[in-house]
Amino acid sequence: MEKKSIATRRAHCLVLAYPAYGHINPMLQLSKVLVREGVRVTFVTTIFYANIVQKVPPAIALQTISDGFDEVGYTGAASHKEYTEKFCEVGSLTFAELLEKLGRSEDDRVDCVIYNSFFPWALDVAKRFGIAAATYLTQNMTVNSIYYHAQLGKLQVPLTQHEISLPTLPILQPQDLPTFFLTYEKQPSLLHLLMDQFSNIDKADWILCNTLYDMDKEIVDWFMEIWPKFRCIGPNIPSFFLDEQYEDDKDYGVTELKRDECIEWLDDKPKDSVVYVSFGSIASFEKEQMEEIACCLKECSHYFLWVVRKSEEANLPKDFEKKTEKGFVVTWCSQLKVLAHEAIGCFVTHCGWNSTLETLSLGVPTIAIPFWSDQSTNAKLMEDVWKMGIRAPFDEKKVVRREALKHCIREIMENEKGNELKNNANQWRTLAVKAVKSGGSSHKNILEFVNSLFH
Repeated sequence: MEKKSIATRRAHCLVLAYPAYGHINPMLQLSKVLVREGVRVTFVTTIFYANIVQKVPPAIALQTISDGFDEVGYTGAASHKEYTEKFCEVGSLTFAELLEKLGRSEDDRVDCVIYNSFFPWALDVAKRFGIAAATYLTQNMTVNSIYYHAQLGKLQVPLTQHEISLPTLPILQPQDLPTFFLTYEKQPSLLHLLMDQFSNIDKADWILCNTLYDMDKEIVDWFMEIWPKFRCIGPNIPSFFLDEQYEDDKDYGVTELKRDECIEWLDDKPKDSVVYVSFGSIASFEKEQMEEIACCLKECSHYFLWVVRKSEEANLPKDFEKKTEKGFVVTWCSQLKVLAHEAIGCFVTHCGWNSTLETLSLGVPTIAIPFWSDQSTNAKLMEDVWKMGIRAPFDEKKVVRREALKHCIREIMENEKGNELKNNANQWRTLAVKAVKSGGSSHKNILEFVNSLFH
């Protein structure tokens, strides 16, 4: 067979994702965008994670590397520190082997590695092979700025400040920072993982972030002085829920295939009448907190849809009915389809960055109950900067009580405050759609990146 000429060969990007849905979903979405722009994409995850992924879009190739825990994944490690260190050791070796294998064929040769910023070692491996490298930041620019300044030593760890003032950011209290600053003395490895994202970032050819310029103008402008190749390319969520340019792009592509009973249930409910409650794939609340939420929803006058993972169901009150005319508890749902449904009036969320981008992109006001990691910072921004949500207050035991949550629900669902938050949320939706549409800021940045691959 005649070999393809260089002129007709498609640029080939290898996308290396951290093995967790919250990281895989946006990077897979970016991969789909690149494919539409004529780029060939090979998506890479761990051997263990590839075995549980349900499907990958057919236009994208799938390859694996080892994290050192091929049979059991993350749960096989004694600690997060052990997992991270083993992944760095084994992952860098098996990643290099993959690049070497692909490099043997002119057609398969990799032109650019896009790696999750949690893997700074991937940049070093790519550079050894003379391959361009783009880091992909999965969190927002306020959070990235906090970790960046901590990595530089400009934010003392353990924390000594009662107030944190960083360039272009609002004044932050310790409780507004990612939780790893507050738990540093017990678990220093988690904070170091996040700080290490910035250990060699200045050597990357591109720095891509899953956000939109309008959310973080001042911070982005500040960082572009330091990182000229920084670009906002988000929100990386399926096209159907944003610019509607690709109607078949309705999910990320690796979520489990399940029938959406909850959509049928929502179809019978009036507009803006349902409180949607979901805390993502990792957050695991204690029994006391689950009971407070359950009692609030039961006593509240509004319809509710609550996602409770199977592993959490035992924490529900014994007499709590899972499906009534008023409420429906499910173990899974398509969150984008739910948030896009006109029956949804507000979203009670942990404020993970993906959920935050989704609710913002669909114009749904929020009640924030952050659990860990960057979620406290996202909740702070949601309430005080983007002004499209309320942060639920908690007591001395860090539990959000039923009356406090009821008050928040009433504020959004019944009072003038809710209209204000809804209007702000819809303005953010308009900006998100504009960013990803042809000619929008994120779309222009994607095209600039893609064009660099062809030269």
